[in-house]
Amino acid sequence: MSSKPRLHYFNGRGRMETIRWLLAAAGVEFEESFLEKKEDLTKLQKDGSLLFQQVPMVEMDGMKLVQTRAIANYISTKYNLYGKDLKERALIDMYVEGMFDLNDLLMTYEVQPADKKEQHFANMMDKTENRYFPVFEKVLKDHGRDFLVGNQLSRADVQLLEIILMVEEFKPEIFAKFPLLQSFRERLSHIPTIKKFLQPGSQRKPPSDDDVVDKVMKIFYS
Repeated sequence: MSSKPRLHYFNGRGRMETIRWLLAAAGVEFEESFLEKKEDLTKLQKDGSLLFQQVPMVEMDGMKLVQTRAIANYISTKYNLYGKDLKERALIDMYVEGMFDLNDLLMTYEVQPADKKEQHFANMMDKTENRYFPVFEKVLKDHGRDFLVGNQLSRADVQLLEIILMVEEFKPEIFAKFPLLQSFRERLSHIPTIKKFLQPGSQRKPPSDDDVVDKVMKIFYS
């Protein structure tokens, strides 16, 4: 078995993208096995690789890890992205849970039926602008440091940058209202491991196009 983590998912963002981000930010090289058809998922389900019959799944340290949050928790703990004590971890968990909620809205936009997309877009932008981003703008202001928690990079910073860049793809002008998020984006993007992940040719996935959405529907919903 390779010493590098191996990620099992389709060739797109989805729930695996946060895991890619965390590994990349930690400077960990990883390999990927892409699901191309429904039979690829069925094989993993039948051979016992998927505890709850679902991906993402990450082979790492002799384990087959499933459930997005569990995988992200493990990686964050192993690579010192989870704060220095219990109180910092509690803050990170609170911020990250909000990010997961927002990420779900952003991530599911592409798979909405055509007649629901406009309503979904309006809802997710309203919540981004009026519920989630004001929180993180205030956290940065009140904390007065380069990072959301303590004074070192944590998973909360990595996951917030991921979301900022996703929102920017949808509505770049939104950041006029959030100057601290703008400067956070610029600052985090220059961390060497993250800067490398943002370069063309990295394992970061682009927004899902119609072909990716079609493949996802065939793998998981046919």
